[in-house]
Amino acid sequence: MFKNKTILVTGGTGSWGYELVRQLLEFNPKKIRIFSRNESNQFTMRQEFDNNPRLDFIIGDIREKEELLDACQGVDYIFHLAALKHVPVCENQPLEALKTNVNGTQHVIDAAIACHVSTVVYISTDKASNPSNFYGLSKAMGERLIIHANTLTEDTRFVCIRGGNVLGTNGSVIHVFKKQIQDKGKIGITDMNMTRFFLTLEEAIKLVFKATRESVGGEIFVMKMPAFKIIDLAHVLIEETGKEDVDIENLGVRPGEKIHELLLSEYESKNTIVYDEEYFVILPAIHIQGITEKYADYKPANLINYNSSKELLNKEEIRAMLKKGRFI
Repeated sequence: MFKNKTILVTGGTGSWGYELVRQLLEFNPKKIRIFSRNESNQFTMRQEFDNNPRLDFIIGDIREKEELLDACQGVDYIFHLAALKHVPVCENQPLEALKTNVNGTQHVIDAAIACHVSTVVYISTDKASNPSNFYGLSKAMGERLIIHANTLTEDTRFVCIRGGNVLGTNGSVIHVFKKQIQDKGKIGITDMNMTRFFLTLEEAIKLVFKATRESVGGEIFVMKMPAFKIIDLAHVLIEETGKEDVDIENLGVRPGEKIHELLLSEYESKNTIVYDEEYFVILPAIHIQGITEKYADYKPANLINYNSSKELLNKEEIRAMLKKGRFI
């Protein structure tokens, strides 16, 4: 699929970008262009990939359409990862989140169409489902723009992939908790009943490739992900340190924060089919060529919603997941 192709990764110097690029290189692409505004991260990433000649690093910002147009020349695939992702940051500076997550996404769409890119893959989040904070709202708007883009051209395929939290990414709760245990001897949790979806980064990227390969364009592929209580994660991490005097502090829920995350809302479930054991697919509410034919024989999901409070992993299952991801 990616052999001898030119690929652009926006926001490619983050945790998702590292793993995405690592796995993309296994397909022997012609070039991977890593587009981000963080010079320091680009320098570090270049060194960690041993100055691989197939990697081109481009300083740029998706807020600037002209920069994207230049970066998209001759590109076959775009993986759009760039976003402001932290809930408190987006709550405190919503205009900045709008500029990056919404306007920036439209710039990606415009550049892809202008440059006749084959496929654009938009990485979304569970927070886009029935959003309760500005980050989720901005990502939901990005989803709608990506879906609608399929009506603007027949040359470019646009697809959304929605997942929950990925273990070990920048700012991940795992890193936060481990640092709190080491530095403070206590962990702060916003609510003792809070649950979240989690998947390892390696598994998430493999699912991204699957959706990229099999999509028509216009769908939202929703990853089926295990979930667990954050308090159980905290206990496992404490137990792994061997310390017996680590306290757990209840901090209270932050603005815009949910107790349980949704990957699929009640409204969305009406247009959702069961794709396979790894994915649900939300079909678009607008007409997009080829969707009806592709999914005519798939069964409806028949879910009220898909949230993180159900079928929770126990502590031993969490421990096994952390070991698999080499976090403990």
